[in-house]
Amino acid sequence: MALPLESDLLRSFLIVAETRNVTKAAMKLGRTQSAVSMQVKRLEEIVGRPLFERGPRGVYLTEEGLRLEPHARRIVGLVDETTALMQATPLDGTLRIGIPEEYSQTVLPRALAAFAERHPATEVTVECGYTSQQLQALESGELDLAIIFDWNNDKSGEVLAIDPTVWVASTAHEAHLQRPVPIAVYRRSDWCREFAIRSLERHAIDYRIAFTCETSGALRSAVSAGLGVAPLSRSSIPAGCRELTQEDGFPPVDFSRVLLKRKAYRSRPAVDALAETIKKAFVPLGWA
Repeated sequence: MALPLESDLLRSFLIVAETRNVTKAAMKLGRTQSAVSMQVKRLEEIVGRPLFERGPRGVYLTEEGLRLEPHARRIVGLVDETTALMQATPLDGTLRIGIPEEYSQTVLPRALAAFAERHPATEVTVECGYTSQQLQALESGELDLAIIFDWNNDKSGEVLAIDPTVWVASTAHEAHLQRPVPIAVYRRSDWCREFAIRSLERHAIDYRIAFTCETSGALRSAVSAGLGVAPLSRSSIPAGCRELTQEDGFPPVDFSRVLLKRKAYRSRPAVDALAETIKKAFVPLGWA
C-alpha cells in the first residue's frame, strides 16, 4: 500500500527547494540539519525517486522534484489555511461596508464570501454608492468601512490599488470616430464635469452627451450597445469593449487610487478582520 505524503515532510521539502541549502532550510524551520536531511530522505523513500541533486552552489530539484513542487505548495497552503481557520477567534455582531459598484461583481464577492465562511456569525451589510455618498455615510457613522476612489491624494486611507479611469468604446461600433463624439456619463456628477468632460475639453475633442445614468453598470451597457464612449475604471471594462488610448486621440481621465477608509473609533476585531480580507482580495488588481 502506498504511504501517504505528510504535510510536515512537504513543508521541509519546499524550504529546502527555496533555499537550495539544507543548513539554511534547517535554520528557517528551527530544526537541526540532520533532522531536515532525514525528512527529505523519508520523502524520497515515499516517492521512490530522488527529489534533489547536488550542484556547485547547493542542491537543486530533480525532474521528479519539479513535478512534486506545485502539488506540495497547494497541500501545505491548504493545511495552513485550515489551521488559521480553526484557530481564528469567532467573531460576531454586525458590519456595514460601502463599496463602489465597479467592484460589486468582481473583487468584493470573493472577499465577502471568504469572510462569511470564516466568520459565519458576523452579519455584513453592503451598500453600493458613489464615493461622496460613502464618505458622508462613513462620517455620520452609518458605515464601518468604505472603499472609495480618491483623486485628491487623501492621506487618511489605506491604498488598495491604482485603477485609472479611461475612455472606453465598443469594439463592434465606432462611436469614438464620430464628431461630435457621443459620450455616456453620470447624471449630476461633479466628478464627470471636473475630470471626464474636462479631459475632452482640454484636448479640444468635440462631444455631445448622448446618455446619462446613475450607475456604472448602465454606463457599461451604453458602451457595449455602441451608444457612446464612457469613462470607466480600467478593471471594469466589459467584454467586447476596449480602452481608448492616446493613439485613438483620447486622454486618460484620472489616475485615482482605490482607498479603504474607516472611522478610528470603530476599530474592533470584526472590522479589522474584514479590512484584512478586503486588502487580500485587491492584491491581484495591483498597481496598474
